[in-house]
Amino acid sequence: MGEFKLKDELLELRNRALEELKSVTENPQFEEWRKRYLGRRGHLTLLLKRLPELSKGERPPIGKLANQVKEELSREFQSKLDSLSTREEGASFLDVTLPGRRTPRGHWHPITQTTEQICAIFSRLGFAVVEGPEVELDYYNFEALNMPKDHPARDMQDTFYISDNVVLRTHTSPMQIRVMEKQLPPVSIVAPGKVYRPDSDISHTPMFHQVEGLLVDKGVSFGDLKGTLTIFVHQMFDPDTKLRFRPGFFPFTEPSAEVDIQCVICKGEGCRTCSYTGWLEILGSGMVDPEVFKIVGYDPEDISGFAFGMGVERIAMLKSGVDDIRLFFENDIRFLRQF
Repeated sequence: MGEFKLKDELLELRNRALEELKSVTENPQFEEWRKRYLGRRGHLTLLLKRLPELSKGERPPIGKLANQVKEELSREFQSKLDSLSTREEGASFLDVTLPGRRTPRGHWHPITQTTEQICAIFSRLGFAVVEGPEVELDYYNFEALNMPKDHPARDMQDTFYISDNVVLRTHTSPMQIRVMEKQLPPVSIVAPGKVYRPDSDISHTPMFHQVEGLLVDKGVSFGDLKGTLTIFVHQMFDPDTKLRFRPGFFPFTEPSAEVDIQCVICKGEGCRTCSYTGWLEILGSGMVDPEVFKIVGYDPEDISGFAFGMGVERIAMLKSGVDDIRLFFENDIRFLRQF
């Protein structure tokens, strides 16, 4: 009978100790609890001193149970103590008088910033901003821009073909056709957006950004084109920036011209950036070819217009002194934070 009585007392002690431990919340109470149940003169120690009263056959199971109870109480005691210490440590570092931590704020990507700058300049000149699909019909990307199928001019633009009649647009010029199909002159628009060509090196990426513009009305001349682009260059770079127009070729403009600006690095003296010429090409332009007007139903005898196009990355590189276009797309936060 002694074995069963001692066993019941051990289990009752265990349950009572665990229940009391739940209400312990401060360090002094922890020490009192430990002494009361696990100390040298604690309840558990006093019960163990009664083991000699049992027969030799009764002692092993009761001794084993007593050790299990002691280990469980010690484990729960340490767990509760650690939990309290963690809370107190956290509370000790909390100063409610300190200002709150601000959430880090992002900003526009440098390409987006440059695109917005370009569009803002032309908006002040009366141009509307239009956007269109990046997956484009071959008709709008090439044919309506005076580049019929198998025409050699298509070799100027490497192309991602989705099917025979669907491409990833190689420029944003298709928006010029789409707008002219729906609107009679006058037309003055700029079309920013992503374009795609299978080319990749330090100055080219398979995806890049362009802004192309169109102005159509009665009496529009090449002089209007030069004046508009001169204003743009002076506002985008510097009022003292020199620019020049060189003869060029584009299938949808005639005559056509490449526009160069004085090198922003060496100020025209010649350096590696400008290949020691003192000049940097920034955009292409020209008077809209009469064939393009005929395609959209305009009368080329009655109206005229000019078009232009520029790579946003090219402008951003020149303004910021970046020498590798791939830096814009590597998502290196150290690079992007500079802008």
